[in-house]
Amino acid sequence: MIVDLNCDMGEGFGVYRLGDDAGMLAIATSANIACGFHAGDPLVMHETLTLAARAGVQAGAHPGFLDLWGFGRRPIHGERPADVEKAVLYQVGALLALAQDAGCPVRHVKTHGALGNIANADADLALAVARAIRTLDRDLIFVVMPGLETERAGERLGLPLAREIYADRAYADTGNLISRKLPGAVLHDPVDAAGRVARMLEDRAILCLSGRRIPARIDSLCVHGDTPGAVAMAAQVRADLAARGIAIRPMAQVIGTSIGA
Repeated sequence: MIVDLNCDMGEGFGVYRLGDDAGMLAIATSANIACGFHAGDPLVMHETLTLAARAGVQAGAHPGFLDLWGFGRRPIHGERPADVEKAVLYQVGALLALAQDAGCPVRHVKTHGALGNIANADADLALAVARAIRTLDRDLIFVVMPGLETERAGERLGLPLAREIYADRAYADTGNLISRKLPGAVLHDPVDAAGRVARMLEDRAILCLSGRRIPARIDSLCVHGDTPGAVAMAAQVRADLAARGIAIRPMAQVIGTSIGA
């Protein structure tokens, strides 16, 4: 079995920095790079792309709502899908331009925060994101959550998909993430998180907070880079998987292997 380990990165802005990107780049195999709306700016984006290229880590775009103050985690309801489509085009297009200068190919797109959570439940919004990705490059991998609207949108438009689970987040019975405001929403113990990831991979199912199991294909694991102790958690997850004989590879390699199997 092989699986990708992805992490959100480049989430600083100006003189401010968030998370230990260098530490995560030594562990992760794919990096989701903020595109300026919830975090990041041209210099941070370019620097993160350059560091990812040096580390041999697959780079991807991490677009979100225009919400620097709330870090893209505040729900913005009522956005027209056509407007969201243009916002995703804008953000991913900016990263693609900087990536060309940095010599670092961009291989995937993963929505951030509230945009991702809402798109997972809103078919029109999910299709808007998928259309933007297809417009830019139909070979870009769309990172989706299994069984939700983003997966269905990607399948409908024929995009390559990477289905991911979260090492450090709890799930509702819908298969979506539960609100960070609720108890137990964020996992902090690396050993517990690694054990839960192993069970989900072995069972090929998402484990919900209630105990429900949702069968799912799993291509990638995510550890949030801004969470305290993120590097320690990612290291524990990777070490635990290695001990179980599960190889960690960049997302594009995992998808390529799955398609060719």
